[in-house]
Amino acid sequence: MNNNQDTNYIAPPLQNNLTGKIRNYIAQMPSLPVSANKVMEICGNVNVNPSDLNKVISLDPVLTGKILQLINSAYYGLGTHVRSLVKAITMLGLNTVKNLVLSTAVLGILQKNREQNGIDMNGFWHHCLCVGVISRLLAAKQGVEAGLHEEYFTAGLLHDIGKVPINAVLSSDYTRLVTDADLEKKPLVAAENEKLEINHCTAGNMIASAWKLDSPIIDVITYHHDAGACSGSNTAIVCNTAIANYFSVVNRVGFAGDHIPVKPDKIVWDTAGISENIYPDIIEKLNDEIERARIFLHIS
Repeated sequence: MNNNQDTNYIAPPLQNNLTGKIRNYIAQMPSLPVSANKVMEICGNVNVNPSDLNKVISLDPVLTGKILQLINSAYYGLGTHVRSLVKAITMLGLNTVKNLVLSTAVLGILQKNREQNGIDMNGFWHHCLCVGVISRLLAAKQGVEAGLHEEYFTAGLLHDIGKVPINAVLSSDYTRLVTDADLEKKPLVAAENEKLEINHCTAGNMIASAWKLDSPIIDVITYHHDAGACSGSNTAIVCNTAIANYFSVVNRVGFAGDHIPVKPDKIVWDTAGISENIYPDIIEKLNDEIERARIFLHIS
């Protein structure tokens, strides 16, 4: 990765030790709640059943409320009100519950200290929500089994989390980089590669690895700007998120510091089995889905 020696841009102490500062920032971030780690651990067991999750989640009133709120929301449109946590877990499915717990836990940590100088965090989270929603809608169009749709949403929601520590450490310098990238008609990740020691994909990988997130989410965070470089069982979800991110930037839904859309390579579209013409099919649902997700996850 290139190191730019233009010290007029970012002061040498930041530039020369940025990776270390970001690593230290991540090390000082709170760990995921015990309940979230326990849920992910339990769901990693092939013999898991709803009662196993019930024992953990029922000890956390916030998570319990979230799950009951989701199953009784307009999104599911049930005719009856579900009051039993076990029944809610059974109806939602283990993977949906796991990803709901993970999303809630991560957002609870990353949304703190949003008033710092740097990129607009409200616009940032709006962009992340958009990518998550598009990823889920595309997954349905792709024929991905319904039980995995929430995993696609969570991966899209968290794809840009590496920008959080960079924004926190660099503050106004990161805003200046974003502005310069826009003026130079350059994608933000390219500007990061040129001006910084680290890009947001690598920083995001540090967070995801520290929190021991699932491998599909780690690969999405790491490769969403270079989906063609991803191989293995997570390629489809990485390609899906890369396309969802492209759609979000093209249509300027939210703002994550990047005004320059880079169309994914043909192999990415082919691997995902998605046509460029699919966007009009989901655009009508997009705003309503984003609003529902925003309210549910308490993202302002």
